[in-house]
Amino acid sequence: MITEKQNQDLTRTGPGTLMGDLFRRYWMPALLASELPEPDCAPVRVKLLSEPLVAFRDTKNRIGLIDEFCAHRGVSLWFGRNEECGLRCPYHGWKYDITGQCVDLPSEGEGGPMKKRMKLKSYPCIEQGGVIWTYMGPPELKPELPAFEWSCVPAKQSFVSKRLQECNYLQALEGGIDSSHVSFLHSGALKTDPLFVGSKGNVYNDQDRMPHFEVVEFEGGLLIGARRNADNDRYYWRITPWIMPMHTLIPPRGDHPIGGHAWVPIDDENNWAWSMNYHPKRALTEAELTAMKAGMGIHNKYVPGTFIPLQNKGNDYMMDRAAQKAGIHYSGIEGIAMQDASLQESAGFIQDRTRENLCPTDRGIAMARRMLLQAAEANRDGKKIPALDPAEQRVRSCAIELPRDQHFKDHAKHGIFADLGTDPVSV
Repeated sequence: MITEKQNQDLTRTGPGTLMGDLFRRYWMPALLASELPEPDCAPVRVKLLSEPLVAFRDTKNRIGLIDEFCAHRGVSLWFGRNEECGLRCPYHGWKYDITGQCVDLPSEGEGGPMKKRMKLKSYPCIEQGGVIWTYMGPPELKPELPAFEWSCVPAKQSFVSKRLQECNYLQALEGGIDSSHVSFLHSGALKTDPLFVGSKGNVYNDQDRMPHFEVVEFEGGLLIGARRNADNDRYYWRITPWIMPMHTLIPPRGDHPIGGHAWVPIDDENNWAWSMNYHPKRALTEAELTAMKAGMGIHNKYVPGTFIPLQNKGNDYMMDRAAQKAGIHYSGIEGIAMQDASLQESAGFIQDRTRENLCPTDRGIAMARRMLLQAAEANRDGKKIPALDPAEQRVRSCAIELPRDQHFKDHAKHGIFADLGTDPVSV
């Protein structure tokens, strides 16, 4: 259980908040690169950390992320004309470049002084791994470019999607580092989803529903090990890295790709749930890509033309009570992603953690909360914070069987801190 103040500090990410200032120190996924498909294409609304912004790709293929509202009379620049290396407000023609600088103010003329003074807030962007990333923190503290393995492999080896999740980022993140619920909530999907079937780990998940958790700190965050009984007097370990402050990696199953998430706050009551699959060594197969695009595995189907899940609060996630009763879907909801999202959203936009009762399987969650608060306070005090160094982002999830006298922290390093271009360690 945590205090009300701690819950507020953990969940509020707007400008000037303790956690908001921490998130602004990291490169964050902002858009799929495909949302800005070509130079001078239509701009896109973007809301991150409670800040309304607009993104555009200019004539020279450069990406701008600027304040959504024109400095003149507050018109949304989403309505703007993207032309000749700038976004022009259609109301009175004020035009802004990718830095937010006003480069044309027609009512003033070429020589007027006002144009030079008009500059909107802007944030730098880079394109990597099919994603447009942004940095929203102090310019002088901008870290090196992100180095997550999934964002650095060749394009044919990865698939990335995103969806709107209608709850605070922390609820989603805590679900991402909780391996104990898999034996219940996802028990049906593990037997039928083409991106999970065939793993011996599925058998261990079904046979042992009381995992023991061991959590180890590393330079970038936490390694959360869930241990279950396996065959031949061994343990089955699933090691889930949490990379500060928003990334989680899902241990692979069999020869399927590694999965992962990034939980990016839109505001205090919504987040972008980014989902990625990748294989460090080989291209994804056509069957894998077809399944991912169809919303299988950790991905989902959409309301056409949006990133809103087809199964959502408004339709009770298309729950099927008959399927629930028959055991087809443990919760009556189809799909890994929406099984998670439905329950995380059910706790409210911001969960009241003062009422919860944690148990031993929640150790990783408790440690993550503590590390977030410690890092946020360190950031406030000008001290070092984790996972800014690209080397601290070079970590993998893994699934491994070990003799009972061997701990994953010593005997799974080859799977967790693996060389680039090598096969995952999986069961």
